[in-house]
Amino acid sequence: MHIVMDANGLAIKFFIQKDIAQEIQAELCEVVASLGGRVEAKVPRQGYVLVQPGTAEEERLRLCWMSQDRPQRHFVPYTYVEACKIAGMQLKQIFVENGLPVKMHIHPSIANINARTTLSQRIMHSGGDPTSSPQSAKIILADPNTEVFQHLVKTYQGIPDKHVESYLWVKKCVEKGSLVYTPLIYKNPGGRRPGEERTPFTEDDEQRLCEWIAAKIPYKQTGGRTGNRLYQQLCEMIADPEYAWVSRHTWQSWRERYKKNAVRLDTMIAQIVDQKKPIPGEQGQYGYVRQDEEKNKRPRRKRAKPAEQNLHKQEMIIGGINGNGAEVPVIVFDASPVDSGPSTSRAFVRSSPAEEELEDGEDSEEWAVRIGNEPPPNWGKRPASEESETQNPRKRMKSNDADSIQGILSDPGVHLIDRTLQEIATEYRFTLEEVKEFYDQCGEMERTKTRFQKMRQILSSIGES
Repeated sequence: MHIVMDANGLAIKFFIQKDIAQEIQAELCEVVASLGGRVEAKVPRQGYVLVQPGTAEEERLRLCWMSQDRPQRHFVPYTYVEACKIAGMQLKQIFVENGLPVKMHIHPSIANINARTTLSQRIMHSGGDPTSSPQSAKIILADPNTEVFQHLVKTYQGIPDKHVESYLWVKKCVEKGSLVYTPLIYKNPGGRRPGEERTPFTEDDEQRLCEWIAAKIPYKQTGGRTGNRLYQQLCEMIADPEYAWVSRHTWQSWRERYKKNAVRLDTMIAQIVDQKKPIPGEQGQYGYVRQDEEKNKRPRRKRAKPAEQNLHKQEMIIGGINGNGAEVPVIVFDASPVDSGPSTSRAFVRSSPAEEELEDGEDSEEWAVRIGNEPPPNWGKRPASEESETQNPRKRMKSNDADSIQGILSDPGVHLIDRTLQEIATEYRFTLEEVKEFYDQCGEMERTKTRFQKMRQILSSIGES
C-alpha cells in the first residue's frame, strides 16, 4: 500500500528525530517503507520531520529547520505515520499558513481528557500547533454546548484574524482537506437602510387613529392618550379584517404620530365625540375594568370585660409553665359553693381566653360566665350532694393513689429524686406526673418545689375568694 508518495509517484522523504528510542525508530522505518516512503539520514528540503512533541530536541529542530522559505518541509509527531496507515491515506497539512503551523488553543470548556488528547493529535497530524495561549492563538476551540462558548464569540468576534470554533470544526476540516472558517452572516442592526423610505401617514390613517382614540379615551382629562398600552392594543387588532390598516405602522409610530400632532388630532377627536356622545365608563373604554364582587363581612367578636381579662391572667399563671401560658391548656378550678346543676366535673380545659368570647347574636344568658364574686350562672350550679366535697379545702385522694404513694415512700429501692418528687406531689396535692414533667424541663429540685408551692397558694386564694 503506497500512500506516502508525491504527485509524480516518487517516495516522500522522512527524517526521524535522533533521540527517539531505537525500537520506535526501527518500527517507524519499517512502516514508512511499507507505505512507499523513504527515511533519510538528513533533514530533507521537502518532506516530513518526525519529532517527539514537548522535548528540547523537537524545539531545536523547529528553530533550526522551520522556515517560510521551505513551505514543503513539515514538522509532525512521529505518530503521524501510524495515523496515515489507519486512515488509509496521506493526511494533508491543512493547518499551515505561509509555511508555519496555525496556532490554536484548546479551551478548558472541553473538559474530557481523552477528547482533548485526540483533538490535539489530530491538529498536529494536520500541521497545526495546539499548544498556544488564548492571546497568541489564531483559533480558539471550545465546546459549543456550554455558556462560555457564546461569551467567547462575543469577546473575539470584533478582533481581526481571530476565530472561535467548535471542537467538531477540526474533524470537518480534515474531512474536507482544507482550512475553512465558519462563515459570518449579516445581521440587520436595525433602522432603515440607506435610501429606504418609511411609510408616510395619510389622512385616512389619522382619521382612523382619531376614531380609535375617541372610542377608547373619549375625554382627554382622564389621561392615557400618550401611554404605550393604548397603541399596543391597537396593533393587537391586526387579526381583525376591519383593522387591516393597522399593519401600515408600528405601535410606536402610531403613538409618535399622535404625540407630535396632539393639538390638531385632539380637535378631530373632540368632533367625533360630539357626534357619538359616549358616556364615561361605557364598556370598551380604556382604563375601565369590572368591579370586584362584594365579599361577605365576617361578624366581629365582642371584647372581654376587664374583670374577665384579670381572671384570664390568673388562669394563665396557674396553667403555664415558665410563664408561657398561651401554649398549654388552662385548667380552672371553681372552688366556690354552689347549690345544684347538671355538671359532675370540677374542672374544664380550654386552649386560650379567646374561646370564651361571644359571637354577635348569641344568647348571653345561656353562655354566661361567673365574674369575680358574683353567684355562678344556672348552668354552672352543682347538686347539693357535691357541696360537702367543696367544703373540704383539701382534694380527696383515691385509695389506690394513696396506697401507691405510700408504697413509693416506704420502698428503700426508690431513687432519692423520685422520692423527693413524690413528697412534693403529696405535700402540695398535685399528681406525680405533673411534678415529674416540670422537673424534667427545669432540672432543679428547689425550683420545682417553689413552683408547685406557689401554684397551691394561688389555687387556695382563688377558692377562698
